[in-house]
Amino acid sequence: MKQLLCPDLYCPFPSQINKHIDVLEEYALEWVLRFNLLANESTYKRFCKSKFFFLAASAYPDSNLEELKIAHDWLSWVFIWDDQCDLSDLGKKPKVLKVFHQRFLEILNGAQVTNQDIAVTVALNNLRERTLQKGSLTWFNHFICSFEKWLQGCVEEATIRARGIVPDLDTYMMIRKSSVGVDAFLALTEFCHNLMIPNYLRKHEKFIQMQFLTGHIIACCNDIFSASREISNGDVNNLVLVLHEQFKIPLNQAVNRVAEIHNTAVQKMVDLETSLPKFGEEADTEAAKFILGMHYWIRSNHDWYSQTGRYQSLEGLELTRN
Repeated sequence: MKQLLCPDLYCPFPSQINKHIDVLEEYALEWVLRFNLLANESTYKRFCKSKFFFLAASAYPDSNLEELKIAHDWLSWVFIWDDQCDLSDLGKKPKVLKVFHQRFLEILNGAQVTNQDIAVTVALNNLRERTLQKGSLTWFNHFICSFEKWLQGCVEEATIRARGIVPDLDTYMMIRKSSVGVDAFLALTEFCHNLMIPNYLRKHEKFIQMQFLTGHIIACCNDIFSASREISNGDVNNLVLVLHEQFKIPLNQAVNRVAEIHNTAVQKMVDLETSLPKFGEEADTEAAKFILGMHYWIRSNHDWYSQTGRYQSLEGLELTRN
């Protein structure tokens, strides 16, 4: 696998880490093993070197331990299913993927598991139960909406893979907005940090734009660090490859172009924060905490790449069914 050089990425937000990180590291394998989500040695090794506990502890530094464990298990579930979508034959079968996703949504909306459900579905039911013990149903419904957008993004990426063509820039950016999954991760910020975001704040134009920029920044960072692996795997869903193909530029130049897009988006987000209007003392406090949560996610995602071994190897997967 040819390694591309990674340029400097602008990230003015300070690193944070949850005080429970050592406990979380010890816990990290407990839930995924209990639900048989690591069905073979290859998947087990891949999970261990991914270090999702570090990502969770730095993305949710102010979380209590129990909420942090739940958030960690959500991240683990998402990345494990993402691997199934990216690295197994399922990643080129959008119609089959839709069937799985429909069942996931049924479970999240309260359907009972059956003996026909696969391991990830049973684990998802457990996540729902544990999350609702700590979070409100209103918030959870908001989370489900964000989660559903991510699932749809996975289907759209599978459709692109099935066609075997590199998408154009506009198509890719539209799909990536959903497939990066950041809206769901930011919803977990509300859960972990006990925030109460009013609906009018969620719907405010500048607030929506900041959340979009957070996902865009994280997607650019991910595409830079995962480019070598995805190009070697033949995956076309990467901004580096999209720019390389559409503008006929060398891969390293495409990486630099993505870094420029990333850095511009970070600066735009910083500038946007200074122009936010006042919403009232209580709402301003919640908004400030949520924006800080966006900072945490951008920084934690950036720092995670120096810790994780997730993108340093080539491997395929079989669908985990048991």
